[in-house]
Amino acid sequence: MAFVLHDMFAVPYAEIAPLVERSTGTTRQLAARARRRVRDRSPEADGDPALRREAVEAFFAAAREGDIDALLAVLHPDVVLRSDGGAARGRHTRRLEGARTVAEQAVVFGRFAPFVRPALVNGAEGVLVVAGGRPLAVMGFTVTGGRVIAVDVLADPDRLARLGLPGEG
Repeated sequence: MAFVLHDMFAVPYAEIAPLVERSTGTTRQLAARARRRVRDRSPEADGDPALRREAVEAFFAAAREGDIDALLAVLHPDVVLRSDGGAARGRHTRRLEGARTVAEQAVVFGRFAPFVRPALVNGAEGVLVVAGGRPLAVMGFTVTGGRVIAVDVLADPDRLARLGLPGEG
């Protein structure tokens, strides 16, 4: 309620606070939490696994070739890439937003495209990145309307080791 009244109707927090029986500061926090939940809400994936797999394959083909235009075609304009590198790879823990930003990052990591193996990640399309006999990352994709709208990357070596993922073979 605080989120809707403030963000949609420009009602000041001080006027909303009595309605939700909270202080002005707490009302502001309630709105901020609601705003984050809306922003971070996972989009619904396409129902056809073949179409989802096709989008993921197109993503890696374009990344491997360094083809920004092809990446932009397969990425939803509001795509979000979330990466968890853990303590060992802290610089890989990040959140990227927008098709151009994600496409540019995909090109940088396109050299890993030859090492991707299709996999189901939490029941959806994804890949396991394996090089030198060890897993480097697990990537899960959410595809909506034939375009990638979310990419979740686990690159934390400690967590990957605990998953017992297969190496090359």
